[in-house]
Amino acid sequence: MTNIICPPFTQETAIRKVRMAEDAWNTRDPARVALAYTENSRWRNRDEFFEGRPAIIAFLERKWKRELDYRLIKELWAFGPDRIAVRFMYEWHNDCEHWFRAYGNEQWEFDAGGLMRWRQASINDVPIRAGDRKFLWSQGPRPADAPGLTELGL
Repeated sequence: MTNIICPPFTQETAIRKVRMAEDAWNTRDPARVALAYTENSRWRNRDEFFEGRPAIIAFLERKWKRELDYRLIKELWAFGPDRIAVRFMYEWHNDCEHWFRAYGNEQWEFDAGGLMRWRQASINDVPIRAGDRKFLWSQGPRPADAPGLTELGL
């Protein structure tokens, strides 16, 4: 994988690491996303606990079959030498066209090579009307000039 940002993090590198993660997740490509994690990365996502890239890929495949038209924004909350805390929101709809905004926080820990070895995510979904959506760019990574969470007042 190219362009890996390795610890220790500075504010600038932590912000870049967060944006790289956001961009990868917005591709909705499980195999690509999984490359940012160690082979034995440990995850907690909501009420699921699992370990390893194959489990990450399987999880993301299930997720994006259920969470349609997924668009995500991540924002740096805090960082340390080998850890980053992120707040994020994403919008999605189910197969009945009911829209949701997911609000969450993640805690990340990295190995010396810049791969994430531990990810914990707490997430809550709130129903929204389609007309209340704020993440309106075309499918894929958020454009560079699209506002972030703070700019959107979220």
